[in-house]
Amino acid sequence: MSPTVLVVDDEPDIASLLRRYLETDGMSVLTAATGAEALRQVERADVVLLDLGLPDQSGLDVLARIRATSSVYVMVVTARAEEVDRIVGLSLGADDYIVKPFSPREVVARVHALLRRPRGEGPSDSSLSFGELAIDPERREVTVEGQQVALSALDFDLLLALARKPGRVFSRGQLLEQVWGYDFYGDERVVDVHIRTIRAALGEAAAGFVGTVRGVGYRFLPDPGGAR
Repeated sequence: MSPTVLVVDDEPDIASLLRRYLETDGMSVLTAATGAEALRQVERADVVLLDLGLPDQSGLDVLARIRATSSVYVMVVTARAEEVDRIVGLSLGADDYIVKPFSPREVVARVHALLRRPRGEGPSDSSLSFGELAIDPERREVTVEGQQVALSALDFDLLLALARKPGRVFSRGQLLEQVWGYDFYGDERVVDVHIRTIRAALGEAAAGFVGTVRGVGYRFLPDPGGAR
């Protein structure tokens, strides 16, 4: 079956442009002009293209509500180009962020990149356990001391990529290539934002599993206490 993309934008011309390019590429497209419409349709989508300037509520509020119940991929598509907006959007669980005006072909390419991200397939699907932290790739679940942790789809993939190779140091560029899945032309510090959200979600009991290697990048520490 073809993937379904939900385009959430109150500008008919933009919604129509995205629909045309996505459908030409073989995808099914749903549209919503308000946050309320988007939330009613989100369960039917594989990817959500979400504008932040919606008429009935903030797109960031919509994003937060989506993340509370769903791991669907969300790409923010907005005119807000300030770094703080990008950081807030990513911190709330956006998987990607593109600024208007944009190339519709680039949007389609990024949607494909999101859909190519591994979702725990193949022989490496066995659960990973490190003390109080457990990661189940097949169910896409993370638990700390038996309690489930809410992570966005991208944050889960990032944590899993690190945990599958404990001790290995990954540069930001390597993580962008492996987890984001396409040539990233923005600021590599986007990785830092997602690492912060992962640590915050894991809490004090498990945040230390994700270690920083100054001047290089990040690594997973199977024994955070012993690594000090």
